[in-house]
Amino acid sequence: MVVTATNTSHVGRDLNRGAAFAVVAVAYVVAIAAAVAAGWIVRDWHPLAVVAVADLTGTIVIFAASVIMRNSSMYDPYWSVAPPIIALYLMNGGARDWLVFALVAAWGLRLTFNWARGWPGMHHEDWRYSDIRRSAGSAYWGASFFGIHLFPTAQVYLGCLALYPAMFGHRPLGWLDAVAIVVTAGAIAIETLADEQLRAFVQKRQPGETLDSGLWRYSRHPNYFGEISFWWGLWLFGVAARPGDWWWTLAGPLAITAMFLIVSIPMLDKRSLERRPDYAERMQHTSALIPWFAR
Repeated sequence: MVVTATNTSHVGRDLNRGAAFAVVAVAYVVAIAAAVAAGWIVRDWHPLAVVAVADLTGTIVIFAASVIMRNSSMYDPYWSVAPPIIALYLMNGGARDWLVFALVAAWGLRLTFNWARGWPGMHHEDWRYSDIRRSAGSAYWGASFFGIHLFPTAQVYLGCLALYPAMFGHRPLGWLDAVAIVVTAGAIAIETLADEQLRAFVQKRQPGETLDSGLWRYSRHPNYFGEISFWWGLWLFGVAARPGDWWWTLAGPLAITAMFLIVSIPMLDKRSLERRPDYAERMQHTSALIPWFAR
C-alpha cells in the first residue's frame, strides 16, 4: 500500500478522484505509446537493448507528467505496469513463456490494483517524495528524475533481465521450474495477504498504533519480503531455462534486495520510530524482513 502525504502545491489538487485517475491513465497510455515507438526505432538491436530504450522513454514521459502535475506520485504505478509489458515483448511462444508471463501479469495487476484503491487523488503525494521536496528545495525536480523516476526504473529493468533467458531458453520444463513457480506464486500470495492485513489495520487503527498480527507479527515488512521473493522467483525461471546465464541475471534480485534492505526498510523504520511509541521495542523482537518467530 502506498502511504501518502498531502502537498497542496499540486496542479491537480482540485481534481476529483475519477478525474485524477483519468489524468494518470492518459499519461500512461502516452508513455506506453512512446515506449513502443522508441522500441520500434531500435527494433534491430538486442532485445534487452530495445527494452532499455523503451523503458527509458516511458520513464521520461511519466517524469514530464509528474512535472506538469507537480506530483511525483504519477510514477508510482510504473513499478508494476512496466514488467508485464516487458514480459509480453520478450515472449517466444514456449510453455515456460506463458507460465512466466501469467505470473508477471498476475503480480502486476494485483500490485497496480492495490495502488489504485489506496491512492486518494492528485492532491496527495507519497510522503517520501514530500520529504525529498523539502530537503532538495530548488533542485527537487533533478532529484525527482534521478531518485524517484530513473532509479526505480533501473531496478525494475535489472529485475527483468531474468525474463530474457526464461523466454529464450530451450530447456524443457523441469524441477527447477517447479521451485520457481512455488517461490513466485508464493511471493504473490504473501504480498497480497500482507497488503490486505495492512489495509484492514489502517482503516481502524488508532494514532501511534502498530500492526502486530497476521504476517506482521513475524516480520516488520512482510510485503517487502513478498516483493523481493517475487524477483528471486523470476531469476530461478531464467536459471531453469538457461543455466549458463545465471551469473549476469543475478544482478536483478540482488539489486532489488539491496534497495529494500539499505533504503526502503531503514526509511520506514525511522518514520515509524518517530510516530509510534512502541516501535523501538518491536524492532528489538521482530524480524525486519524474513518472517520468523519473535526473539
